[in-house]
Amino acid sequence: MHSPSAQVNGKIGPLMDIASLMYPHVTRTPAEYEKMYPPRQLEPEAMVTRFAPSPTGFVHLGGVYASLISKRLAEQSGGVFYLRIEDTDKKREVAGGRDEIITTLKNFDVSPTEGYVDVDTEKGNYGPYIQSQRLEIYDTYAKYLVEKGYAYPCFCSEEELAEIAAAQERQGVKKKGYYGQWARDRHLTPEEVKAKLDQGQKFVLRVKAPENPGKVRVPDLIKGPIELEANFVDMVLIKSNGIPTYHFAHVVDDHLMRTTHVTRGEEWLSTAPLHLQLFEMFGFEIPVYLHFSHIGKMEGNSVRKLSKRKDPEAAMSFYTEVGYPTDAVSEYLLNLANSNFYDWRKQNPTAPHTEFKINPKKIGKSIALFDHKKLDDMSKDVIARMTATEVYDQVYEWANTFKPEFAEILSRDKAYAIKVFNVEREKTPPRKDFVTWSQTYDATWYFFDELFEAKENEPLTLPDGLSADDAKAVLNYYQGEYDETEDKEAWTERGRNLAEKLGFARDLKTYKADPDAFKGHVGHLMSVVRLALTRSSTTPDLHEIMQVMGKERVSRRISAATHQIL
Repeated sequence: MHSPSAQVNGKIGPLMDIASLMYPHVTRTPAEYEKMYPPRQLEPEAMVTRFAPSPTGFVHLGGVYASLISKRLAEQSGGVFYLRIEDTDKKREVAGGRDEIITTLKNFDVSPTEGYVDVDTEKGNYGPYIQSQRLEIYDTYAKYLVEKGYAYPCFCSEEELAEIAAAQERQGVKKKGYYGQWARDRHLTPEEVKAKLDQGQKFVLRVKAPENPGKVRVPDLIKGPIELEANFVDMVLIKSNGIPTYHFAHVVDDHLMRTTHVTRGEEWLSTAPLHLQLFEMFGFEIPVYLHFSHIGKMEGNSVRKLSKRKDPEAAMSFYTEVGYPTDAVSEYLLNLANSNFYDWRKQNPTAPHTEFKINPKKIGKSIALFDHKKLDDMSKDVIARMTATEVYDQVYEWANTFKPEFAEILSRDKAYAIKVFNVEREKTPPRKDFVTWSQTYDATWYFFDELFEAKENEPLTLPDGLSADDAKAVLNYYQGEYDETEDKEAWTERGRNLAEKLGFARDLKTYKADPDAFKGHVGHLMSVVRLALTRSSTTPDLHEIMQVMGKERVSRRISAATHQIL
C-alpha cells in the first residue's frame, strides 16, 4: 500500500520526536499486537462478524435485528460472531447497560460465540472485548499514526474552534470543518508541541486528512458499491481525556479482532470514507460493509424511524414483558431481512428457523417497515407449532417474572395445566388463539378453580330467547349424564338428541331451513353449558374443555350454575 510521506522537510526524526512526546508511556509496537492477535484459522469464505453496541440505554429492536443477521452470516459460513462493548462514551453510559445487552442477546437466542457470552463470562483470544480496557492498544496505534505523519496533536480550545467555525460562516465557506488552512495546529514542530505539553495544555489527536482527496468507493454487500466524497476533514481520533472516538477505536478493533464483515446501521454510512481512510493509513485489509436500513413505522402518509421515545416496540424489553416467544421475534426479523423467509416457512412448516440461509444481497436497501399484525400472525404460527409441554414451560417462565400468582397456580398441577394448553393443539389446523404469553391468562383462567371461584357467583346471563326452564333442563342433563370418556362424535350426537327432545333443531342448517319450527338450535342450548363451565360465550372446543375439566369439576360447576338461574 502506498501511503503519504511521513517526512517533514525531508526528515523522519521530528515526527518520531512528536510521537514520543505525546505517548512517552507507550512501549509496545503495532507489530507486537499483530502477533498477539494473528489472523484467524478459518476457511476462506468464513465470515467474522460482530455486534458492537454502546451501553447507553435499552437494547433497540434494530440492534437485535443486526445481531441476528450477523450471527447467521457467521454461522452459516463457518465463521465467528462476537460481542464487543463500545463503552468509550462515558457521559452517555447507563448503569447496568452492558449486562442488559448481554442478557437481551441471550434471551433472544443471539448470544455470541466469542466476547461476552454471559454477564460474567468472556470467551475468546482476541480480547479484551470492552473498549475501555483496550486503551493501551489504542495509544500504540495512535503513536504509530503520528510517527507516520498521518495524525497530529491539536491544542485548540473550544473557544478557538468556535472562532474558526464563525470565520468559515462569515466567509461563506461551503465545506466547513477543521482542515487545510483552518487546521491551526496541523504543522506544529516538536519544540512547539513540547512547549505546549510542558505548559500542561491538553490535546486531541486529529487525523491528517489528504487535501482534495476526491471520491472513495465503499464496498457494501447490501447497497452495492457506493461512491462517496472522501474525507477531507482532520477529524478527532483521540479525545483530550485519552479516550478514542468511535472512528478510531472500531477500526483498530475490527482489524485486530479480524472482522471480515462490518455490520451496522446506515446512519454510519456517511462516516465510512473516514474509516476507509484509517484502514488504508494503517495498512489494514478493508472489511466488507453491510449497512442496514432502519426499521421504520408509518405515521400518516410518511415513514419514520422506529423511535425509542414514541414506540414501545422499539425496546426489546417490550417483547419480553408482553411475552412474545423468542422464535416469533426471530422469525419476524428474518422475514424483515429476507422477504423470501415467509415462502421458505410455508415450504418447511416444521423446520427450525435456524435452517434458513440469509442472503445478504436480498436484504432490503430501503427502510424495513414494522408491521405489528404480521408479527402477531407469525407469533400465532410459532405457538401453534409447539407442544403443550413447550407452551407450559414458556408460559410458566414468563409468568414467574411478570404474573407470579399465575405461575404459582400453574405449578400446583403441571399435568393438568399441560392438558389445558393442549386443548385443540393436536387437531388440524391447530389452535391459533395465542399471540403472546400474556394472553394465556385471559384465555385459560376458567380452568383453574381458584380463579373461577372468584367469578362463580356473578350473575349467569342466558342467551336471548332461551328460557330458564330449557337452560335448567340442559344443565340437569349434563350434570347427571355426562361421560368424560365419550368421544366427540358420540358426545355431539347425544347433544343433538337432547336438542330435539327440548324442541330445538339438531343443527344450524336444519334451523335455518325453518326457524319458526324450533325454539332455536343445538348451539343455543350448548351455550348454557359453556357459560356454566367457563363464564364465557366464546371458548375453544367445548367437548375438549369438559374432558380436561373432568366429570367432578363439570358436575360441581353445573350444579352451582343451575341454582343461579331464576
